[in-house]
Formats: sequence, C-alpha cells, structure tokens
Amino acid sequence: MAEISISNLEWDRLKLKIKRKYTNLSDEDLSYQQGQEEELITRLMDRLKRKREYIVFTLKKGMEFLQTNRL
Repeated sequence: MAEISISNLEWDRLKLKIKRKYTNLSDEDLSYQQGQEEELITRLMDRLKRKREYIVFTLKKGMEFLQTNRL
C-alpha cells in the first residue's frame, strides 16, 4: 500500500509542479485517479530511474508546499 494519499484536486496542482521539474514526463506518465497511488509511484520510479523512497519523498514534499511553486 502506498505511503501517501492524494486527492484528485491535490493532484491537479501537484502534477503541474512535477511536470515543471521533470520535463521529460508525458501526460500519460502522470495519469492518476484517486486511490491509484501505488501505480503512480511505480510508473514514476520506472520513468525517472529513481528509488521508491525518492519518489514518495518528492510527492510528499510537493504536497506539503501545495500552494507554492516549491517541490
């Protein structure tokens, strides 16, 4: 089970921040529906060639500063 829970509303903002930082990610890479956190984490691990801990940390940090541009 994923260590993070993201609502669809939060994802809209977080997706913009992630896409700005990782310009090589496509809309398909960033497709997400609430409750599919595990699939999102796995997909980002594959595309970014990063460990799970890094992906979860990045998502959590983005959620913490959701109203700012900070990721």
